[in-house]
Amino acid sequence: MRISAKVPSSGSLPAELGIGQMAAALERAGFDGLWLSDHLVMPERIASRYPYAADGRPTWPTDLPWYDAIVALAMTAAATSRASLNVAVLVLPLRHPVELAKQIASIDVLSGGRAGLGVGAGWLREEFEALNVPFETRGGRLDEWIHLLRACWSGRPSPFEGEHYRLPAGVLCLPAPRRPPPILVGGHSPAALRRAGRLGDGWIAHQAVGGIDLEEIAGCAEAMRRAAGSAGRDPEALQVVLRLVGAAQRLEEVAAALPACAAAGVDEVVVDTPWTDASDPRRAHDLLREARA
Repeated sequence: MRISAKVPSSGSLPAELGIGQMAAALERAGFDGLWLSDHLVMPERIASRYPYAADGRPTWPTDLPWYDAIVALAMTAAATSRASLNVAVLVLPLRHPVELAKQIASIDVLSGGRAGLGVGAGWLREEFEALNVPFETRGGRLDEWIHLLRACWSGRPSPFEGEHYRLPAGVLCLPAPRRPPPILVGGHSPAALRRAGRLGDGWIAHQAVGGIDLEEIAGCAEAMRRAAGSAGRDPEALQVVLRLVGAAQRLEEVAAALPACAAAGVDEVVVDTPWTDASDPRRAHDLLREARA
């Protein structure tokens, strides 16, 4: 099982400590992958239900600054040389698909083939309204955007005529990655799991430390693999990534849960690490590495 860490890209830490500096410290500590989060705008008041909290309420203040995920991913790439580079999750329907394909291809090629994407349909209706993207069409856009990303990463995409986007013939999208960056699909809904199996390279689960439900993880992973089999794809080739929220102060609990996570079919865990004057990400990594072993 891979042990990965979230690079803070919201709040005060990016400006105080530096995204590149934190990414470099996490890589030196030994983490296998580095993950960032994504939001483009926040409403002053959130009426939408947050799907990853029991009470449906977001766990952060709305006036928290969020740095752009693609800018932060590029800074992370420039400061590191080994760890994989990912976003969990990018609200894909809010991005321009061809422009995003160019950005990710550029980061991937310049980083030596380390880029990947976790994508989701999005849950925050107010964010869609602010960007003038119809909330009700986000599922269809997500499907089309995944297809367009991979087509553009070929360097010579075929013409595309979808419900939400048209790509004409004769377009070159260069540079082209040596291999398409993996796309994992986030979300726990039946539609998200079917999409992960039908279109994705795997699934990103999202749970809070203290509320880890491995029966749910195993059941969702099985639903994803059933969808992959129905689509004529290899179910065993798909990955399961578990993003654990609130791990920074509860790493001992995470370490104790790692064997059960592996037994449930989790291929990679993504944790928060503490960032105080006395903290050292090596301690967090070593604790989890020993538990994994």
